[in-house]
Amino acid sequence: MARRKRLPAEPVETTIESLSHEGRGIARIEGKVTFIDGALPGERVRFRYTDRRRNHDAGRVEAVLEGAADRVEAPCPHFGVCGGCSLQHLEPAVQVRFKAEGLMDQLERLGGVVPEVQEPPLTGPLWGYRRRARLGAKRVPQKGGVLVGFRERGTGYVVDTQRCDILDPRIGEHIPELARAIDGLTIAERVPQVEIALGDDAGTLVIRHLDPLGPGDAERLVEFGQRTGLGIHLQPGDESTAHPLWPEGGVDLRYAHPAFGVELAFAPTDFIQINAAINRELVARVVELLDPQPGERVLDLFCGLGNFSLPLASRGAEVTGVEGAESLVARARENAEANGLGERCRFLVDDLDHPAAEPEWGGAYDAVVLDPARAGARPAVHHAAATGASRIAYVSCNPATLARDAGDLAEYGFRLVRAGVVDMFPHTAHAEAMALFER
Repeated sequence: MARRKRLPAEPVETTIESLSHEGRGIARIEGKVTFIDGALPGERVRFRYTDRRRNHDAGRVEAVLEGAADRVEAPCPHFGVCGGCSLQHLEPAVQVRFKAEGLMDQLERLGGVVPEVQEPPLTGPLWGYRRRARLGAKRVPQKGGVLVGFRERGTGYVVDTQRCDILDPRIGEHIPELARAIDGLTIAERVPQVEIALGDDAGTLVIRHLDPLGPGDAERLVEFGQRTGLGIHLQPGDESTAHPLWPEGGVDLRYAHPAFGVELAFAPTDFIQINAAINRELVARVVELLDPQPGERVLDLFCGLGNFSLPLASRGAEVTGVEGAESLVARARENAEANGLGERCRFLVDDLDHPAAEPEWGGAYDAVVLDPARAGARPAVHHAAATGASRIAYVSCNPATLARDAGDLAEYGFRLVRAGVVDMFPHTAHAEAMALFER
């Protein structure tokens, strides 16, 4: 095992050349790349090293000596420590431009493709947008009890959070109350995390606990739920063990796509997009670009609980959705039936990271939607191209794997017609992207 290099004891001054895709300032010190948290291009900063490696170093700003014109005062008192955000110090419009430039760079550099048209960014609310999150919990007697919040940047420590303005206010304004409720449990030291799941009209918290609840613990959690209006689920094991504590039977979690007259139900541990407003805009734009005609066949790969499938079916398309998680496929079927779209939708379970040579969902389609996880859709791209579809909409939470897969699609005879960023995660370096390919 290589010995970690000794860090310089004194801070160092440098000038920042650019911004990495992770939102860190990039400097070159004696020819070596150094990534510096909290620094922006063009700035002169004093920083302290946090890591030194053979190919690159890392550091954190200690003082900004000459600030960039686009620097703003981060409104969150936890910024710079909390790992939930990395770009609050950059003017929001410039954040979006940075993400758009990063997407175009990766498409050309990694995929060898350039879109014929760069889509205008999809933007929405800057604050209170996050409906899905996993917060850490940790009892720290030296700091007064249980802490609840995101992890500190670069460490496993939990930030002592008083409020979080990127979280939906239904929970973002109640974090200290939640911390006190957990601190009062007999098993407070055995509660490592809290998962947040909020719909349009209701929300719930999933409390992960490593030991059984003790006397009075359930009552304390129910009291918190009643006071805040949030449901409470308990999770003693993996996600399959999550079950409602209060109210009995759990809360009814749903989100709507009003433009399509559909509403989707979901369970507290189901994957949904964290930003409801942007998700509505994204789905509407994908449907607009694909322009499905009544009777056309559309294949929705990585369909989840029907986020794209149902809006497409509402336009008259015959949709086949494929997803690896059986629970999500079951939810998609239920959602289709509940919205009167059961006859236009069929949903199948398949591991799209290892699809069969001749999958059940194979055949001819007019259009395809791809919405994979961060690893991308490379194993499924061949099947998407083999459907004979004339157009493919690709939605990605990782521009790098989108770029790689775009190069594959180009080899299958598709051209990249349009691409653009979707600002699903304001104040972070994470970028959602959307692309349209045509044969």
